[in-house]
Amino acid sequence: MVTPAAKREAVAHLQALLDVSERRACRVIAADRTSVRYRSRRAGDDELRDKLRVLAQERRRFGYRRLHILLRRDGVPINRKKTQRLYREEGLTVRRRKGRKRAVGARMPPPVLALPNQRWSLDFVHDQLVTGRRFRVLNIVDDVTRECLRAVPDTSISGKRVVRELKELIAQRGKPGMIVSDNGTELTSNAVLAWCGEAKIEWHYTMPGKPTQNAFVESFNGRMRDELLNETLFMSMGHAREKIAAWADDYNTERPHSSLGYATPAAFAAELNKQWPASLRPTGSAAQAIAQPALMRKNDAETLIATG
Repeated sequence: MVTPAAKREAVAHLQALLDVSERRACRVIAADRTSVRYRSRRAGDDELRDKLRVLAQERRRFGYRRLHILLRRDGVPINRKKTQRLYREEGLTVRRRKGRKRAVGARMPPPVLALPNQRWSLDFVHDQLVTGRRFRVLNIVDDVTRECLRAVPDTSISGKRVVRELKELIAQRGKPGMIVSDNGTELTSNAVLAWCGEAKIEWHYTMPGKPTQNAFVESFNGRMRDELLNETLFMSMGHAREKIAAWADDYNTERPHSSLGYATPAAFAAELNKQWPASLRPTGSAAQAIAQPALMRKNDAETLIATG
């Protein structure tokens, strides 16, 4: 019996079992009577615990750090250590799924110039409906702001569909400085290569077997898999499109992003736009990223088309 709470319980037990006075029970176990009689006047944390449980139920794959950001965003005055303690006491710890083996070596550095549209990343993620029919999602991510620019689910996405989605996105946001993707058949199709040459867009393909060279969209795919695809049963393609669109919007506008100082991608992008007004944005050679991407093979669109 070391803590005051344990001694209070021991005194109560002696009084109930042996029918002795509080004074004698305290003398037997060498407890201070003032400590035994003390009653905390601190307000309970029941309401805070309830709110934390509700948030954890809504965000099943969020850890205590992101839940702490959401609590503070709602105006709850609480520090991180208390959030961690309550999170642990309520048994809300997220079970980590077994990770895959990761390659050891140099990663592709991010662009130093912090501007939206400096580099986009593309990749596919796969899932299936409750009927067993498989579908895929084309994800397009801005590497600087971490925004999900597009999440396009469908049962089949060809190279022409990729081009159409990129054209619509460029019409909304402007042309990217660079596009990075792997060597998937849709992304190396003649439709994509021809459009890339016509649009004068620099497109880099990662080396085969090196997904870490496209780490930003791979990380996004992992979050989508963990927080949405593994947690949702999709009844139909319409249901899948609705859920994926809602999650992508929540990812951009509500979900705290750890690599952005727990700001949301939309808020981070808005702050970048304030820091770099259109009239002051660097152009030409000054607009290129100082940190160059990892070594990639030469993939000039005209050369690839000519060689088939």
